[in-house]
Parts: sequence; C-alpha cells; structure tokens
Amino acid sequence: MNLRTLRQDIPAGLVVFLVALPLCLGIAQASGLPPFVGLLTGVIGGLVVTTFSPSKFAVSGPAAGLVTIVTGAIETLGSFSALLFALMVAGVLQFLLGVVRAGRFITLVPGTVIKGMLAAIGILLIMQQIPVALGVSEESDLATMLTGSAFSVSLPAIAVSAIGLFILWFWSTSTVKSIKALSWIPGPLMAVLFGCMVTLIGGSFFPGVVSNLTRISLPEFNSIQALIGEVERPDWSVWQNPAVYVVAVTLAIVASLETLLSQEALKKLRPQNPAPSPDKEMRAQGIGNLMSGFLGGLPITAVIVRSSVNVSAGAQSKISILIHGVLLLVCGIFFSHLLNAIPLASLAAVLLYTGYKLATPRLFVEHFRKGAQQYVPFLATIGGILVFGMLAGIGIGLATQILFSIYKSHRNALVLTRYDDHFVLRFQQNLTFMHNPRLKGLLEEIPANSVVIVDHDNAEYIDPDVKAVLQDFGEGARKRGIVLNQWPVKLTPA
Repeated sequence: MNLRTLRQDIPAGLVVFLVALPLCLGIAQASGLPPFVGLLTGVIGGLVVTTFSPSKFAVSGPAAGLVTIVTGAIETLGSFSALLFALMVAGVLQFLLGVVRAGRFITLVPGTVIKGMLAAIGILLIMQQIPVALGVSEESDLATMLTGSAFSVSLPAIAVSAIGLFILWFWSTSTVKSIKALSWIPGPLMAVLFGCMVTLIGGSFFPGVVSNLTRISLPEFNSIQALIGEVERPDWSVWQNPAVYVVAVTLAIVASLETLLSQEALKKLRPQNPAPSPDKEMRAQGIGNLMSGFLGGLPITAVIVRSSVNVSAGAQSKISILIHGVLLLVCGIFFSHLLNAIPLASLAAVLLYTGYKLATPRLFVEHFRKGAQQYVPFLATIGGILVFGMLAGIGIGLATQILFSIYKSHRNALVLTRYDDHFVLRFQQNLTFMHNPRLKGLLEEIPANSVVIVDHDNAEYIDPDVKAVLQDFGEGARKRGIVLNQWPVKLTPA
C-alpha cells in the first residue's frame, strides 16, 4: 500500500459506507430483526470476509436476496437463535464447498434459473415491504390487505416512502449523473436523509403528524458489557431438528450462488489479474457466515451493488472495504441516537426500489422475446420459489431447463432434408434409445421410390436399439423401391 492508493481508498470506503448503512439497517428491519443485527453483519462482512477474500473489490454484507429465506426460516424453526445455528452450519458447508473446489460448478446453473431466482427475490421483497411503506400495523401483511380485512394506513408513512422512491428514481437519471457533486452521493442515503429531516425538523412543527411515523430502534451502548449483552447467541439444542439442516443447505446454496454471481459481474466492471478464485471466495464467505451465526448476525454474501459502488468510487485495494466496515462499527456504537431518527418508511422505499431492480419488467420482456426455452424455465423458477420456497423453486427451474434442453437436443439430433426425390438424413450427435421416437417419425416421412443418403460422420456412437430401427427400415425399403446410400448398418441379404 502506498500513499496514492490510500488517497483513493479512503474516499471510496466512505462512499461504500454511505451506501451500505441504509441497506444494512433496512435488510435487518425487513427480516423482522433489530437494526443492530444488520450493522453487526455489515461489520463482519466488511472486516472478516474481506480479510480472507481473494478479491480486492468485492464488498460482503447482508443481502436483500436472503431476506425472504431468513424470515421463512425464523418462522419454520421458531426462533432467531435457531436460525443462527443453521447459519453456522451453512458457513461450514460453504467452507467445505470451497475446499472441494465446487466453485467451478457455478457455470452449470443456467442463466434463466439464476435470473428467475433474483426476480423472485425482488417480487418477495416488494410484497414484504408494501405494508411497511403504507404504514400498516405490524400485525397486518400484504395477504391481510388483499383479503379486505380491516387495516389502517399512515399518510405520513406513505408520503415519506413515496418521496423516497422518487428520490431514488431521480438519482438514477442522467440529470443527477451529469452533476459530479451529486453523482458521488448515493441515492439510498439521500432517501434516508430525507426521512430523517421529516422526523427531526417536521417533528418540531407537526409533532402530532410525525409521531405516527415508526422509526428504527438501535440500542445505545454505554459499555462493552452492554454491547455484548445485545448480541444473541445460537441455540445449540436445535441440532437434532432436521429442518435446521434444510435451512442450512438452502442458505449455503443461495448465498454461494449470489456471491459467485456477484464475482462474475464484478469481473466485467474491474478485471483482476489473476482472477479471484471462486473456491477461495467460498471459503472466505464460509468463515464469515460461521462467525456471523456465532455472533448473532444475518447471512452474508458478496453484494454486487456495494461492490460496483466501490469500483466506481475509485478503490484500489481492500483498504476501502475495511474502512467501510470500521465506519459501520463506529456508527453503530457511538451514533445510534442519530440513526434512531430514520423512519421505517424510508428504509422500505430503499428496499422496494431494490426489489424493483431485481424484478424489473424489462427482464420479463427480454425472456419472452427469446422464446419458450428461455421464458418457461424463468417463470417456472419464479413460480416455484413463490409457492414452494427457495430451494424447491431453484430445483423446479433446473428441472424445467433440463427438460427443455433434452427436448431441443433430441429435435436437433436428427435432421431430414429433401431434394426432389432425394432425402438426406443427418445424425448431428451420438444417438441413444431415447432418439427412437424422433427417428421413426422422420423415417415415416420418406415416400416410396426415393433415394436416402445418411450423413453419420458426427455420430461416434449409435445405440443398438437405434440400429435395430434402422435395420427394420432398411429391410422394408427394398420392397418400397427406396435406394439407401451410406446406410450406417449392414443389412442382411434378401
């Protein structure tokens, strides 16, 4: 590290901190947990994971994509402390996946399934945050609202969330990007600052109105003992519960997928030579999640939003990420009273905007334009996750994509082309008994008194069952006046 690198890493770390702060608070709040848990997770991701990560620019911390898994797991397991034990198991699994070099298998997951997973996460995030943005009581959710059950909304919360969404949209326009001074200020931070101004300044003039705004609640720490007392520990007694290990596997798979996808996307923004090892990254994430589970944090992944901000802010080394982690720690310990001015509606706006970007309508249009082979597995993944959960939904998407690939492979394995009374039958690949239905259908299209030429140079293997079909056709071809050229099986003399 030299002085020039430090000059660039310090401001980059500050910018990443400003982006990460509202996201850490919002993700914890969306998970139904104290905001302090989000800050703690950001600190572990920024300091621990960064220390072991091979990437200079990847920022790790709590991810919006895991909110729905966390909330569902707490409901299934019965407590946050049980989830912490599952998170520790997930961390061990991630570390072992890195040891056996499983990171290379990320390329086996189809893009349609990955994008479907992210879109489903976005939809779930939006569904979860709409009641918060409307200021609906904690006892009510979106399902309660849709069924017409009695619920009340808060006009101040609606106003804060609506203006927050407008700020986030406006900050993404070319108008703001063209102003260098504004472009360095993160949109989520501006949305949260607006909410703080409403509670601090508006509270002086309209105390009755602002009092209806629910705010975050961070504890104030007067000593180290108070800080330690706020940390929740894993429930070791749940090790006999099979559901814990289902949650752990789900967390390990989804967190690994999101991390490795972020790494792939980051390569396009800022290539490193040599490229960071995905296996080392998985080991680093495993250590981070093991510690996060032990200390009472949320699941950790590498997050592309914070990583891209780090790169665009001019980071040159890991120092910028470490600085962001230290700033989160300092802010949580010494400035909690200032953070308690943030209304939940502002954080809901940030998460709604995040969900929209994950499930943008343009993504659906792009998949529909690419045809059924793209949009059917994409929609199957989304529907599976929404109905059956994350792990089952990913499995449904994978199965759908495999079926489509098998179907297309079978359709293209055999091609019959006609030239007047000449037919060319091409074998595009090795043939198995599963190709028999397609082969029989094509052979039935050949009329009597034709000439059939077989091009089987691309087929190094032909299954005995396929040869039997060809044998039967060849023997019947003589009676129909069909001439066979380059027939891949020897026919018995008449």
